[in-house]
Amino acid sequence: MDLRVLQYFLAVAREENISAAAQSLHLTQPTLSRQLKELEEELGKQLMIRGNRRVTLTEEGMLLRKRAEEILDLVRRTEKEVMQSDQTVSGEIYIGTGETDGIRQVARTAHQIQTDYPGIQFHIVSGDAVDVCERLDRGLLDFGILLGDFDQTKYNYMRLPMKDVWGVLMQRTSPLASKDRVEPQDLWDKPLILSRQMGNKSGLYRWLQKDPSELHTVATYNLIYNASLMVDEGMGYAFTLDKLVNTKGSNLCFRALEPRLEMGMCLVWKRHQVFSKAAELFLSRLKASVGKNKSEITFG
Repeated sequence: MDLRVLQYFLAVAREENISAAAQSLHLTQPTLSRQLKELEEELGKQLMIRGNRRVTLTEEGMLLRKRAEEILDLVRRTEKEVMQSDQTVSGEIYIGTGETDGIRQVARTAHQIQTDYPGIQFHIVSGDAVDVCERLDRGLLDFGILLGDFDQTKYNYMRLPMKDVWGVLMQRTSPLASKDRVEPQDLWDKPLILSRQMGNKSGLYRWLQKDPSELHTVATYNLIYNASLMVDEGMGYAFTLDKLVNTKGSNLCFRALEPRLEMGMCLVWKRHQVFSKAAELFLSRLKASVGKNKSEITFG
């Protein structure tokens, strides 16, 4: 599969029109149409439906679009890393993470690095553990920050000293808002809004001391901002980590759990990972900034 043809395919997917795509690529329309037809014949699948004015992708076409974007991004990154000068440290570092206040330590380290090496650029990709691990496995991320339990046999990892504290986001007018901390029985009959991550929910179910079928779960969320809007609209009580929602001056408040429920975090990377100079520098600086020594990095 030719990378050039993948670029052509993405141009058509973006423009949703072969004529417009051909113009942006500085190709004739017949040439572009022929390249797309040959790509479909090579794959043995119809990738797009050609209408009078608009091109729409088939299911196979949407899959190819996603994979083509990942392939070309990886090629671009690889070219930049190989071509960089031996005398300079520059390049891009991709880090995947869930929503956590622990990203402050990463941001602090990133800022220190960029002060010394302004040619380094950081990309923070938000997602839950499933998203982060999938991107790590495909080589689209250099590092991931995973909260709680994960498969330690798949990755090298470094435990970070920061811990997130679980609690409940609620309206200030809620009866539970008068309490300093929330106990399991306080929530047994309440409408609950939970993170979609199965690992997180398993830990919360253990804390709640109830089977999921015995609880009143009204919604799940991926981004806490959206969950905070549901809470603000009176839908229920959202389990979340502390410091993710600024409740000052708002209709919402946060109450920690009792007994206290914490979640540790790790910086992880693929086994046998070949780092760029920029990624090596980041790992070294982060390790130093959190007071770690080499013996405390655990390899899976």
